[in-house]
Amino acid sequence: MPKASARHILVDNEKVCNELKLEIENGADFADVAAKHSQCPSGKQGGALGEFSPGQMVKEFDTVVFSDKVGVVHGPVKTQFGYHLIEITARD
Repeated sequence: MPKASARHILVDNEKVCNELKLEIENGADFADVAAKHSQCPSGKQGGALGEFSPGQMVKEFDTVVFSDKVGVVHGPVKTQFGYHLIEITARD
């Protein structure tokens, strides 16, 4: 079964999500932005979610993590929790 690791930033609206993505694209550190803005407890670890397999995260999240490019910030990705920026850090 494939495994991946990723980090994310969770916010409650798309506008903020896009602003944070722009900050990161302009050189801000993903982990710093996660620590400051993410509403998920993982923000304290720079947004790191560790390693997981398909089916362990919500469908929209899984789809990105197991099909999109590694090492790129994806999003906004809308789930039942809010809007995510997702960076896939590894995938096998």
